[in-house]
Amino acid sequence: MKRTEQAFAAVILTFTTMAVFADDAIPRTAAGHPNLTGNYDAATLTPFERPAQFGDKAFLTPDEAKAIAEREQGLQKKGAAQSDSDREAPPEGGAKVVGLEETESGGNEFGAGNVGAYNLFWMDRGTDVNVIDGKIPTSILIDPKNGRLPTMTPAALEAFKAQISSIGRPNDGTAWWVEVDGAGPYDGPESLPLRERCLIGFTGVAPTFPALYNNYKRIEQTEDYVVILLEMVHDARIVRMKRDGRTVEHPGPEVQRWLGDSIGWWEGDTLVVDTTNFVPQEAGRGGGSANKHVVERFTRMPGGNVLYQFTVEDDLIWTKPWTGQYVWRASEDSVYEYACHEGNYAMENVLRGARLLEAEALGQPLPETR
Repeated sequence: MKRTEQAFAAVILTFTTMAVFADDAIPRTAAGHPNLTGNYDAATLTPFERPAQFGDKAFLTPDEAKAIAEREQGLQKKGAAQSDSDREAPPEGGAKVVGLEETESGGNEFGAGNVGAYNLFWMDRGTDVNVIDGKIPTSILIDPKNGRLPTMTPAALEAFKAQISSIGRPNDGTAWWVEVDGAGPYDGPESLPLRERCLIGFTGVAPTFPALYNNYKRIEQTEDYVVILLEMVHDARIVRMKRDGRTVEHPGPEVQRWLGDSIGWWEGDTLVVDTTNFVPQEAGRGGGSANKHVVERFTRMPGGNVLYQFTVEDDLIWTKPWTGQYVWRASEDSVYEYACHEGNYAMENVLRGARLLEAEALGQPLPETR
C-alpha cells in the first residue's frame, strides 16, 4: 500500500556490516536473542536479477545508485500526476501503464493490457537501492555469480511455457482456446493463476520478494514461535522454533501447505528458517515443486534494519540452487490488511464471460446470466 504521507527521500547510503554486533548494539529478548519484532519496508530499486547491461559487474558506484534513484523519483512524480477526468477509453488491447517511459517499440517495461489505472498512486516500489556491507549490489541475486536465475530443468521449462502460453495470446474477444487441445485457461477457478485466486501473493512466500506495492512485512517473535506476516495477500507464516532441546521436525511428504512448513533456530545472532512441504505451485521465481527447500536468514543490523538472505533448492525446477539477499528497512508505518477475496466479483465474471464466448464460438445458445 502506498504511504502517501511519505515524501521522497534523498538516496541515503547507510554503510553497514554483517559482523557479529556487540550486545548493546541491538535490543534483545530475555533469552538474549536479537529482538526482530516490528514492521519492515522491503521495497527496493535493486532488481531481482542483474540487468544484462551490467554483465559481470556485481556492484554499483554511489553515483550510479544516485542516478537510478533520481530517475525513479522523476518517473514516480510524473506517474502520480492527476489524470484527465475527460480522457477517452483505453485503446483496443489495453493501455500502457501511466507514467512509465516508452521503448522504441512504443511499449514500456510493464507492457500493454492495462485497463486504464488512474495513475501510479498505488505503486510503491521504493526510492533507493540496497547497501549491504558497504557495497551497492546490482541485483538481489548473488548466486549464481552472474546475478541471474539458473537454467530451468527441461521438464520445468516446458511446463512454464505451457503456463504462460495463454498470457501471450492477444485479448481479441474470442474464445480462441476452444481450438486448442487440452485444458483451457478459463475452465474453472482452479485454471486461474494462484495469485488471481488470492492463494499466494505476488511477493512470494518463502522466499519473499519485493514487488510494485504491498512491500511491508511484520515479524512477531516469541521464544517458541516466530510469525512472519506479509502485507501482500496477508499471508502469515508460523515458524516453530527449536530451543531447549525440544524436537521440531517437518511432517512427512504427504503433508503439503501453500506457505510450506517452517522450522527456525538461532545461529549466533541470526534467525535461520528452514521451509519444506510446499504445495506444488506455478513454475517460475516464486513457485516450485513439492521438492522445494528454502533456507532463510534474518540478521538484525545496526539501526534496526534486517538483512534478509535466502537460498532455494528445487531439483525438479532448477538445475542448481540460487541465493539472494536484500534489506528490510525498519518502519513505524502500519502493515495494512489485504482483503484479497472479499467482495471479489472478478473471478466469477471472468468465468461467466468465458462461457459466453465459448457458446458464441461453438454456435451454441448463450447460457443464462444473472
